[in-house]
Amino acid sequence: MRRLLTSLLVPAVLAALAGCGAPASADGRIPMVAAFYPLQFVSERVGGDLVRVTNLTKPGAEPHDVELSPRQVARISDASLAVYLHGFQPAVDDAIKQNATGKGFDAADAVTLEHAEESDEHEHGADPHVWLDPTLLAAISDRLAARLAQVDPAHAGDYTARAATLHAQLIALDGEFTAGLATCERRELVTSHTAFHYLAERYHLTQIGITGVDPEAEPSPRRLAEVATDARAHGTTTIFFETLVSPKVAETIAREVGASTAVLDPLEGLTDPDADYFSVMRANLSALTTALGCEPS
Repeated sequence: MRRLLTSLLVPAVLAALAGCGAPASADGRIPMVAAFYPLQFVSERVGGDLVRVTNLTKPGAEPHDVELSPRQVARISDASLAVYLHGFQPAVDDAIKQNATGKGFDAADAVTLEHAEESDEHEHGADPHVWLDPTLLAAISDRLAARLAQVDPAHAGDYTARAATLHAQLIALDGEFTAGLATCERRELVTSHTAFHYLAERYHLTQIGITGVDPEAEPSPRRLAEVATDARAHGTTTIFFETLVSPKVAETIAREVGASTAVLDPLEGLTDPDADYFSVMRANLSALTTALGCEPS
């Protein structure tokens, strides 16, 4: 009898363990890490209450050159899934390579990275800011749901359903941008940081960046003169700067051409705890329609 019970129970226990999916944290949720805010946002929206997401970039911190503490590296090692974008944060890339083999989800695999416009003679490289095109973030959310389903197959349907909801919301946001930017007096977007390539391409704008993909880069005097000339030629009324970067360079150009300044947020990190991806993107849309003289659709 004991042998019979054992023969019945062992397969049942093994099957139950197999169905449990990924290892859960103490609160029963799957531990994940996200490299910076947009990836935290999509991870939380797709994962819902089944996951616990830790952002490796502190709120309000500039993410490009983030350095990780030993505790953060340990979180990467302990995570069931590490969501990042290869090439954006070298320290995160290295930590995932060394501590999360086979557990990384590279958002760049879900989309095609494109080269940013050169804003100075030394600026090169792919633009990582894909999340500023809502349709590309939708593609990332779909691929993330599929990866979470591999990690936790017992809840695959939940991840797929949440991703579908988020996808629809992002496509609706894309429609708001398309309508809001359809008819504008100007289509030239002068920014302190060349972070808006995907947004500009999606909505048929032309980005004129004072500095390049690296927001800490110092523009040369020649570049400042070029941007001022372009701004005058296009009748630019607003020079955009960002929440996480000093506005001094944008203010310099604005004074030179008689323009005002305004915030255009690349969403690399939140400074307002009550904000989220959708509210910041809609604030961006409002700033753009005002600056570019867009007519209501």
